[in-house]
Amino acid sequence: MAGLLSLVATPIGNLDDITLRALRTLREADAILAEDTRRTGVLTSHHGIATRLRSLHAHTGDGQLDAIAAELAAGARFALVSDAGTPVVSDPGHALVERAVALGVTVEGIPGPSAVTTAVAVSGLPCDQFRFVGFLARTGSKRASALESIVHDTAASVFFEAPSRVGKTLSELAALAEPTRRAAACRELTKLHEEVRRGTLGELAAYFAEGARGEFTVVVEGAPRQQAPDTTEELEARAASLLAEGNAVKTVAKALAATTTLSRAEAYDLVLRVARPDGSGPHGNDDA
Repeated sequence: MAGLLSLVATPIGNLDDITLRALRTLREADAILAEDTRRTGVLTSHHGIATRLRSLHAHTGDGQLDAIAAELAAGARFALVSDAGTPVVSDPGHALVERAVALGVTVEGIPGPSAVTTAVAVSGLPCDQFRFVGFLARTGSKRASALESIVHDTAASVFFEAPSRVGKTLSELAALAEPTRRAAACRELTKLHEEVRRGTLGELAAYFAEGARGEFTVVVEGAPRQQAPDTTEELEARAASLLAEGNAVKTVAKALAATTTLSRAEAYDLVLRVARPDGSGPHGNDDA
């Protein structure tokens, strides 16, 4: 019978930010697969968990991954954790999950801490839609493309950045975006020296120009959303309403041209059509 791979979210800072279910899962697993056994050892020691720790990191070879997957297929129950937060999000766990799924192993998520959703929540920015970008490329066309995408996406963007590069990244984004684009730079979330700095991209770039200590999660406000153009029916209804109030055709046309994508001529033709649908129209003060 196939085993079980549990993806266990662990604290992003404060060691007490972990669920009861996560603690139980870690205790009952045959082994905990950890990105850094020393770091995970601090967590398990803090909570009195004696489960054996095994390494699974970015340099774990395909042969070793195949062997772990085979153990799962044979009935092993492993808990997979990252250094912090929800595993498989910007860490090497995906390669094992992919193999486990292919072998019919049950893969379950044990939800909990996430730097992404924590940063989104405290950013103070509109985040009804957001996307996670992960770590940005350091140089080259991939980095330039990622920065352009962040600036032009109407959804908010969330990404991780190293303390030595955060000032440069914010400065590059500020140069590409409109001056009022807002962002939040979240440093050391849930840790002793937690800091959430909010402001425009330019303000944040200046503040962190010399860098800072700790890992950053940055949230950037989405680009302004373009309003969908009014339909012909909506424009005609608005014109009819203004005409009914006694406004002249030219006055209504001018108002529509100022608040829509219609030219003055297009607006005048539309209003005249509404005012004189049968060629005579109900309004005598149309200035025509």
